[in-house]
Amino acid sequence: MPTEETPADAPPFETPFAWIGGEERVKALVERFYDLMDLEPAYTALRAAHGSTLDNARERLFWFLCGWLGGPQHYTERFGHPRLRQRHMPQHTGGGSIGIKERDQWLACMDQAMVETGVDEALRARLNASFFQTADWMRNRGE
Repeated sequence: MPTEETPADAPPFETPFAWIGGEERVKALVERFYDLMDLEPAYTALRAAHGSTLDNARERLFWFLCGWLGGPQHYTERFGHPRLRQRHMPQHTGGGSIGIKERDQWLACMDQAMVETGVDEALRARLNASFFQTADWMRNRGE
């Protein structure tokens, strides 16, 4: 039961990382996300934006999400500040053209991966809102 110090809508864990279940669960989410990207025809534009192999992307997204969710800072320990938008620009190694279609496919693929890996519904809603803000900011093309 919430107290005066604890709002009714407070998350049940200190960080989203703890809420999702730690590194093992983040790893499962990332693996399912990229598996879906490879398997589902609905994500072809997104898959095309990732080049011939997903190995590097899988590793980096896992490292990034651990820290972004409030867990170990694997990504920043290796590479420094993420500079997400800069690193995803077409002229950057590994970057690509990101428009509304790629944004929407990324969000749908991540949501499907969260559902399929059993991410708590309340956490999923919070993450979807945050993912949308970040994914929309990442667009580097108008349409």
